[in-house]
Amino acid sequence: MTSPREKYEAATRELQAPFAMVDLAAFRANAADLTRRAHGRPIRVASKSVRSRELLRRTLELPGYAGIMAFTLPEALWLARADPHLSDDILVAYPTADRPALAELVRDPAAARAVTLMVDDTAHLDLIVAAVRAADRGADAPPIRVCLDIDTSWQPLGSNLRIGSYRSPVRTPKQAGELARAVVARPELELDGVMAYEGQIAGVGDAPPGKPLYGKLLRVVQRRSAIELAERRAAITRAVRAVAPLRFVNGGGTGSLHTTGREKAVTELAAGSGLYQPHLFDQYRSFRGRPAALFALPVVRRPAPGVVTVLGGGYPASGPADAHRPPVPYLPEGLSYSANEGAGEVQTPLVGEAARGLSIGDRVWMRHAKAGELCERFDTLHLIDSDSGTYEGSVPTYRGEGRTFL
Repeated sequence: MTSPREKYEAATRELQAPFAMVDLAAFRANAADLTRRAHGRPIRVASKSVRSRELLRRTLELPGYAGIMAFTLPEALWLARADPHLSDDILVAYPTADRPALAELVRDPAAARAVTLMVDDTAHLDLIVAAVRAADRGADAPPIRVCLDIDTSWQPLGSNLRIGSYRSPVRTPKQAGELARAVVARPELELDGVMAYEGQIAGVGDAPPGKPLYGKLLRVVQRRSAIELAERRAAITRAVRAVAPLRFVNGGGTGSLHTTGREKAVTELAAGSGLYQPHLFDQYRSFRGRPAALFALPVVRRPAPGVVTVLGGGYPASGPADAHRPPVPYLPEGLSYSANEGAGEVQTPLVGEAARGLSIGDRVWMRHAKAGELCERFDTLHLIDSDSGTYEGSVPTYRGEGRTFL
């Protein structure tokens, strides 16, 4: 039987490393598993985890996917204008203070109908309204749609113990209702939805390697957090719907689809990382994705027995500076970083028994810690199908189209 490494090598033999690759067979399998765990809820694709317009388009063509969750307003405007397949429903996941981008949005009726802005403060509302009032809009211009972002952190002992991300200051049904009333009091705006992303569940694996006791504690915390949030999210949704109708209530992420998708208050989910299955998402007990996004680095030195040096490789992921942020050597199995050097900007020594079988010019296949951040390092994603072992062409990343939004 042909191994995955042999298939990757055969399909990309004409390419010069370093390069990034997406295994379409694994990508499709991961997409199907995400929808299976979503309990029939449509999944909004998180663009920051994909960062390729072509792969976003292919995902939206699959059953169970609808809409995009963008990460900046300039990105959302670009997607809305550049590709009719991506322009119908774009939710910007984070609030914006980008006045030029707001001015662009309010002057473009088509974009205003496609894009929903995130808010969690009346200051956000005031920025948007100021942009509307400064623009020369026609009488038939649509209102600017907004979504309320809700704090999902678990605080079992009050604000002195916070488990979860620092995001929105809106936490209670009363606070959400007050912000909803502030929206509807501004005729320039339309209340479109509510979002509550439970990062402490969706983005934190419950089976950290080598830490069984911590894993048990983490699972207890996540279970109790999910119970508390389900009740609070339902109450917040009722409070907001009492003020105005909602088109959607968004929740979840790759690691929590199977629980959030059961909540009656939630009408849609969001996910993206699970399509590529970066190595941080191996730390979940409830699902197991297939590595779909890899990058290949060439061996350029053999400095000692059992050691090879590859070109580049220092592509750390965002988040706390810990041992899980660098990429991991994937194939051939049995490689690890040098304790003294780690992953370097221009060269990376790798040690292990597998290094003895590598020659100068051979490749080491790596997996990034997170999903879309890999695309900020490469302008092209080469597509292969590991089921057929064939090369399926290439697509540009955002960077390959000359776009960097952060």
